[in-house]
Amino acid sequence: MPKKVYLCSISNISSGACKEDCAYCTQSAKYGINSQVYKFKSQEDVLKEVITLAKFGASGFCLVTSGVGLDSKKCEYIAKLAHTIKQKLPKMLLIACCGIADKESLAHLKQSGIDSYNHNLETAQSNFKNICTTHSFEERFSTCENVLNANLKLCSGGIFGLGENMEQRLEFLKTLHYLNPHSSPLNFYIPNENLPIKQNVMNRNEALECIILAREYLKNSILMLAGGREVVFGDNQREIFKYGIDAIVLGNYLTTNGEAPPKDLEMLKSYNLKIGHLIQDRKCAM
Repeated sequence: MPKKVYLCSISNISSGACKEDCAYCTQSAKYGINSQVYKFKSQEDVLKEVITLAKFGASGFCLVTSGVGLDSKKCEYIAKLAHTIKQKLPKMLLIACCGIADKESLAHLKQSGIDSYNHNLETAQSNFKNICTTHSFEERFSTCENVLNANLKLCSGGIFGLGENMEQRLEFLKTLHYLNPHSSPLNFYIPNENLPIKQNVMNRNEALECIILAREYLKNSILMLAGGREVVFGDNQREIFKYGIDAIVLGNYLTTNGEAPPKDLEMLKSYNLKIGHLIQDRKCAM
């Protein structure tokens, strides 16, 4: 068991109406899911969220926008948000997650206060065509390289349970190993009747095997368990930390509710785990 666990929170600052056909995503406009649609949250609302979650111990905060990429309007919006948040919470690790991006836009975000950029590979290259046709795996991979070239910390992971086989899971993890991300979020697919992927919720033992494999391939990364944690593991989550998870998402996800923060904090306390800080701790120092 690790001695410390890191808490990272997500803010869906631009939601829904996405034109991409990612078969796992409830924000795609192609599948008739009634997810919330709004362009940009106000700075005041985002600031309230991050301050509240910081009080619960979150030391990472991810600003997420729907859509395929980081255009100029999104870039300026994120840059202004980052500047505002850093003025209030200078020790908060700020992550942006805005899709496919070029090096110049990423460099601008870094100058504005963004510390890390999240762009998930999602699955193996050989499986990607089965889950998305409106953009390519190569575009995702290139964005990850752009993040590193812009001297931002790379946050990249994916989703298990999309119909991939074991060979493809290993292929996916080997590609992540090559990128050597600073942090890597692991998600488990949760079925939705409107989505084209028809897979059951992964069973606990198979999910633990995925965590063990990820830890083996990503020895230098902060391994975070994100979507699916509550559904797959329920109230007994001790083993996820035993087998290599360093961090969890605190609070809600993009379109689904997470556990109430006080309950997660009580769980961690019952496992004798302390809350770490993503910037202050030597392991995660900027």
